[in-house]
Amino acid sequence: MTPRLEEAQKRKRQVYFVDSAHFVLGSFIGYLWCVARVFIPASSGRSRYNVLGAVDAVTHHLITVCNDAYINACSVCELLHKIMEVNVEKIPITIILDNARYQRCALVTELAAKLKIELLFLPSYSPNLNLIDGY
Repeated sequence: MTPRLEEAQKRKRQVYFVDSAHFVLGSFIGYLWCVARVFIPASSGRSRYNVLGAVDAVTHHLITVCNDAYINACSVCELLHKIMEVNVEKIPITIILDNARYQRCALVTELAAKLKIELLFLPSYSPNLNLIDGY
């Protein structure tokens, strides 16, 4: 990973860190102190807003794919296409991802190979190595 980051600092390569976040649409009350019992209506269900993001390691430019369904291999493929659109300098691209199953599948790895994007996978349970987790 370090040699690629050094190339990115010299603008000879683009390096992106990728991860997703899933926001539950609903309210949660930890504690409520009152004399009278109060019922607060809240939405039910598990509606979510999902964001799959890629942050450039040097410029910190953020590219996102958002939906209210699921983040899956198709979402990752959409993100790869968006990354290619912003690569106006036509320099090599490396994407650093965690080990989510939908990121390691054949659909994603084949598209990455077709687009000439290098995929580097972080070790399991290592969010400290993923730059986007600091956002």
